[in-house]
Amino acid sequence: MAKKVLVAGFEAFGGDKVNPSELIAHSLEGRMLSGQVPATRVIPVETRNIRERFEQALLEDDPGAVILVNQMGGRTAMALERVAVNVLDFEFPDNVGVMRKQDVIAKGGSEARVSNVPFDKIVEAWRASGVPGYVSNAAGTFIGNQALYEVLGLTENAALPVVVGLVHVPFLPSQAIIAGPDSTPSMSLELMTRGLEVMIETIVPWLEQRTPDASKARDKGKSLWIPRGVKEIER
Repeated sequence: MAKKVLVAGFEAFGGDKVNPSELIAHSLEGRMLSGQVPATRVIPVETRNIRERFEQALLEDDPGAVILVNQMGGRTAMALERVAVNVLDFEFPDNVGVMRKQDVIAKGGSEARVSNVPFDKIVEAWRASGVPGYVSNAAGTFIGNQALYEVLGLTENAALPVVVGLVHVPFLPSQAIIAGPDSTPSMSLELMTRGLEVMIETIVPWLEQRTPDASKARDKGKSLWIPRGVKEIER
């Protein structure tokens, strides 16, 4: 069986009273999907401690896949992000008032990190299930992009590969009404949640086919992974 999937949504930000990603995470709590109950978390929108929060989540949940979900107003469908860039350039402060303009996420870090989810399989499954979705090559420069960049960095030295992806979702209809329904796309919470269910149901069997047995990895002398990719111990 594949290791657990971690689904992480985010709190509302930018003056919105709701973030659909938070509602999606809560809606998946205790749900059995593809033979497992995903771990779910809602992450505060605070740029200064994103890395530490996900480091703790990875240690506690020990997932084989991490699915990050956040809203991005203006998106017309579920947007599966391909690339996280080492840039923070906020249009408005985070939820504790921190504003970052033309800044880097990690000094000396790579300019970009690429998600390793099975893009084609997920988009194909969305289409087969009636969920509008596509692959995006621009994750923005706010918290979602930062989270994807950090989690990819935290898991890059894992002995057993950890799959990490980010999905940006549109506004809810109630948000679109406030923003201007004539020009603002929206999607129902039910359809967004279905999109995450389908994504999990696609990733889990894919992981089961490609992930070697953990005991065999140890027998071959591979190091066990501890988040940050710095501390390693040999077994």
